[in-house]
Amino acid sequence: MADPANRSQKKHRLVTLLIALLSAVLAAFIGVSVLEKKTSAPGQGPQGAVGVQAPRTGGPAQGAAGTPRAEGPAREAAGGAEAAGAGNAGRQGPAGSAQSSARNAMAIRVAPVVLGTIENYVVINGDVLAASQVSILPAVGGRLAETRRRIGDAVERGTVIAMVDPSKPGENYALSPVLSTVSGTVVQLPVNPGDTVNANTVIAVIGDLGDLVVETYVPERYAALMRKGLEATVSFAGLGGEAFAARVDELSPVLDPGSRTRRITLRFVRGDSRIMPGMFATISLVTHARSSVPVIPRTAVINSYGSWFVFVVDESSTARRRNVETGLENEDYFEIVSGLEPGEQVVVAGQNFLSDNEPVRIVE
Repeated sequence: MADPANRSQKKHRLVTLLIALLSAVLAAFIGVSVLEKKTSAPGQGPQGAVGVQAPRTGGPAQGAAGTPRAEGPAREAAGGAEAAGAGNAGRQGPAGSAQSSARNAMAIRVAPVVLGTIENYVVINGDVLAASQVSILPAVGGRLAETRRRIGDAVERGTVIAMVDPSKPGENYALSPVLSTVSGTVVQLPVNPGDTVNANTVIAVIGDLGDLVVETYVPERYAALMRKGLEATVSFAGLGGEAFAARVDELSPVLDPGSRTRRITLRFVRGDSRIMPGMFATISLVTHARSSVPVIPRTAVINSYGSWFVFVVDESSTARRRNVETGLENEDYFEIVSGLEPGEQVVVAGQNFLSDNEPVRIVE
């Protein structure tokens, strides 16, 4: 039977041996951990995240299993590339942002505020007539037997225009000639052979084609604005819309009670052989005009609940809303009484979708 003292000594030595073994294992584990930390790049976290690494001076570090760690240089290169990429991104960021902002800005067109002349006018229609027109009447009544001249024929005073048969049932009379009382051109033949005429029937109208006028009737709301010498432009569809200068030459002192219009005639500033009596005229009659005033295109002005405003583009390519007061206007322009200065740029296209202080991009 073993001695109790010997068994106690054996147990004591076994415990001591186990403690020494555990101490050696722990020391080895701590040494390996310290060695890995020394060989890792500064800035590399526990999970192997790569940062900026300082130059290496030692040999290849040993891993926990004793094998060389070859990924150190690769991680260093990757870290440098990533750092360079981050630097480039930081440098390019503001420019890229500005370009993106420019692309997203509203595209508009602008026009400058200029000093010019603006005219307010009314558009009406009229007819071209010979300035001097004479109606030719027969000496007797009866039946129009024949006409001896056509529209456009030149006649002299005393020329026979037509013949009238004054005969009555059961009675035969000689034909009575209708004579022109003036020299000129036949511009109208209101009756035809076979028609019954009397001493007040107009057989023909003779006019002087060397002196033409335009006759028109102005609505009552514009009647008080009419005066002699008022300027106008006259155009004809048959002449491609070409405009001819004219002036008011004659005014009726009264309004027609039926149509509530005032008859006026306009005389051409210069004659033109292409203009003929009977042509249909479109008249732009100037009622007011102002010179050397700020004007802008009509498309730039917006009306909102009775107030007028525009968008002005400043040096930073930002649209600013500006209230304005308008004066005369026509189909193309507005006079600006207040709110704008000559040289400022106003938005003429794209303004209906703008808001105040919005960045814009000017296009041609």
